[in-house]
Amino acid sequence: MNRINTIAGTQPITDRDFQQIRDWIYHRAGIHLSDQKKALVSGRLAARLRYYQLTRYGDYFNLLHSGSHPDESQMAVDLLTTNETYFFREPKHFDFLRDQIVPGHPTGRLFRVWSAACSSGEEPYSIGMTLASCLGDHPWKILASDLSRRVLERARAAVYPIERAKTVARSQLLAHCLRGTGGYEGTFQVASHVTSRVRFSQINLNGPLPAICEFDVIFLRNVMIYFDGPTKQQVIDRVLACLRPGGYLMIGHSESLTSINSIMKSVAPAIYRKP
Repeated sequence: MNRINTIAGTQPITDRDFQQIRDWIYHRAGIHLSDQKKALVSGRLAARLRYYQLTRYGDYFNLLHSGSHPDESQMAVDLLTTNETYFFREPKHFDFLRDQIVPGHPTGRLFRVWSAACSSGEEPYSIGMTLASCLGDHPWKILASDLSRRVLERARAAVYPIERAKTVARSQLLAHCLRGTGGYEGTFQVASHVTSRVRFSQINLNGPLPAICEFDVIFLRNVMIYFDGPTKQQVIDRVLACLRPGGYLMIGHSESLTSINSIMKSVAPAIYRKP
């Protein structure tokens, strides 16, 4: 039995099939899939082959490449985009936001943050809880964007299984979250005083950005690991154009700007400031 694909009636994904799909997602989203992702691609797209009663991944690629099914193209992007996240991931970033950035912000000026790869919402809501706790009545807003329409729909609902709350401090849960009851037993929801200040938008970082304002802080975490060098440079250039002078960029702790031509100055692990 082939380990790559065990779906009855579906032929195993070939090297050519994989290369075609890999090239397609690269040109569509800038995501570079390594050779080790062949099984992942096969597994995530298998149900779509069954949906269209196709037996070959090459036929599914032809369907995507033809452009005749734009909704299916979005579905494939959603399925091939990795969206691992959790509340207050890499917590020192939120500590730095609370203790170092917010106290230096001009009083009365709107504080803007962009979560540029927000996935299912845990990151922007973690930012929102942090700002709600330390800014009081001062104005703040968050733009949360992602390439995947599917995860943005989940993020807008702001409802999560109660197990996802284990990385949220009890004080934050009590102040900014609601426990689900009745049909929502076993879940919690981020409260409206946080969600009302978060706007979600579908944005592809691998293309020209829409007209968005300048931000005081941009979170671009754990997304550059999916880009090759040239794509990474282009994405950084686009994102930094939206960062105010003196603003801060947060990247993932497994990422670095050392190979990128950038004016940013390192101020803490995975935290940079724009001169």
